[in-house]
Amino acid sequence: MASTILGTDVAAPVESSSSAVNWGPIIAGAFAASSLTFILMLLGSGLGLTMVSAWSNESASVTTFAVSTAIWLVIVQWLSSGLGGYLTGRLRTKWVGIHSDETFFRDTAHGFMAWALATLLVVFVLGSTLSAAIGTGAQAASTVASGVAMGASAGATANAASDGGSDATSYFVDALFRPTDPSRLAAPGAEGDATAAAQASRILITSAAAGEVSADDKTYLGQLVAARTGLSQADATARVDAVLAQVEAAKVQAQEAADTARKAGATFALVGALSLIIGAFIASAAAALGGKQRDDEEDALYLTASRG
Repeated sequence: MASTILGTDVAAPVESSSSAVNWGPIIAGAFAASSLTFILMLLGSGLGLTMVSAWSNESASVTTFAVSTAIWLVIVQWLSSGLGGYLTGRLRTKWVGIHSDETFFRDTAHGFMAWALATLLVVFVLGSTLSAAIGTGAQAASTVASGVAMGASAGATANAASDGGSDATSYFVDALFRPTDPSRLAAPGAEGDATAAAQASRILITSAAAGEVSADDKTYLGQLVAARTGLSQADATARVDAVLAQVEAAKVQAQEAADTARKAGATFALVGALSLIIGAFIASAAAALGGKQRDDEEDALYLTASRG
């Protein structure tokens, strides 16, 4: 069918009956990329375990492990995406009657789609593992940050079960009936020691949740220790100060561990996103390269046949 424009007959464009998307090469490239990704991830896990040791001073540092993981993620995406994209470009049937720029675009798009499908396959197979790894930092930070409050609740609940009091009011009940002479708290022996230990535990838990030990509580703890151990008041107070310093050090260490886990989780997520972006680019470029080589091979074969 033709139309006349300014007195010139121009053939009307004919729409192609075939789709510009060839799913066969895309699926083939995606399966190849996802399979190689799985193999490389297993290899990376094995190499990572060689960097970890149960013996002190024999494991790689956290920084070394994190950097190695980041580099390996990029390598995995580079190799698997390159393979999947190249196979997609080489396996696609050559289009006839379209501009070379359009061919380049379609090959690039096919490589990108193969990468996207491979990524979805990997997420489907390893989704739970990846989600757990990405969420480890935030989960650990949240758990450790609230550990003091959870410990306070658990400790108070346990004490309430043994003493018959409410976990919300046990400490205040203790303060209400706190004797002037701690030796009168209970008679010496296992029962008295258990009662004193329970009261000291509630003081430490409540103080940890509040962030500090009040002067009255510290004095009373010293009196409790002196009454139950036979130490002098000065020695008992020094012991209380030493224990409180250990509690504070443990709290700081837990906070540092939570912050380290949070940073590790954030770094893993950012590096993972960067490696995926690199993988998408590599897959697209590899598909365009494979498509160009496919067309060059077909053109060379056509010229050889025509000359023969």
